[in-house]
Amino acid sequence: MELRFAYSPCPNDTFTFFGIASNRVRVDGHSISVRHHDIESLNRRAMAGEYEITKMSFYAWLLLGGRYRLLRAGNALGYGCGPILVSRRPVSKADLPGLTIAFPGEHTTAHLLFRLYCPEAANRKFTTYDRIFGEILDGNVDCGVVIHESRFLYEQHGLYKVCDLGQWWEETTGSPIPLGAIAVRSDVPAELDMELDGVIRRSLMLARSDPALARPYIREMACEMDDEVTAKHIAMFVNEFTMDIGEQGMQAVDRLKAMAKVAGIGP
Repeated sequence: MELRFAYSPCPNDTFTFFGIASNRVRVDGHSISVRHHDIESLNRRAMAGEYEITKMSFYAWLLLGGRYRLLRAGNALGYGCGPILVSRRPVSKADLPGLTIAFPGEHTTAHLLFRLYCPEAANRKFTTYDRIFGEILDGNVDCGVVIHESRFLYEQHGLYKVCDLGQWWEETTGSPIPLGAIAVRSDVPAELDMELDGVIRRSLMLARSDPALARPYIREMACEMDDEVTAKHIAMFVNEFTMDIGEQGMQAVDRLKAMAKVAGIGP
């Protein structure tokens, strides 16, 4: 059986899944082929049920309501790694309802977090994460929510931090922020889940044991080529929750679902 596995070209994913992409780790009796898409493309393809295994935003996974099963390994959660709202000029939270704000996709956790943080701000524009800086700098929007490598680079572009949405989440809930989920389509036999968790863990351990082996693949896929930024990205987003989401991670997901439901923007 061929299992198509889709994930983003961002360094945390390419680092974690290098062993799978290079066929150095495998599932007995099955082949895994990989696909790369930006996070909102992954979300939309998940909505259509396109891939057997896929990365998606936790917000998208919640909206899918059981059409994909969450794996325990490979997920992106953590502390100090959330999306950041940035702007061309200093602005306050009170200013946001009158401003236009760009997001890296409608179904991203970044969008959900902002709506929880400032539900009054309704002038929202959606694009891909790598175009947020351009939208702000060209004057098409006043602010944007940046994720992935971009959270390390906004000051280099002369932009101002309005709010660290991950920090806001942590201060509000005390939980790690659930960002990206790895999930299996519901028609894939459930008995494969433990094997897939094992494959992802072995892939991650391979990259950790020999980072130089994975580096060419990471560089090939990454939008930001600076090695220091890439290393910071991997160190921030690849953590104990990547190996196993654990009880604390699942509680964070449940809290995100509950808050979205209360706000009227979740399942």
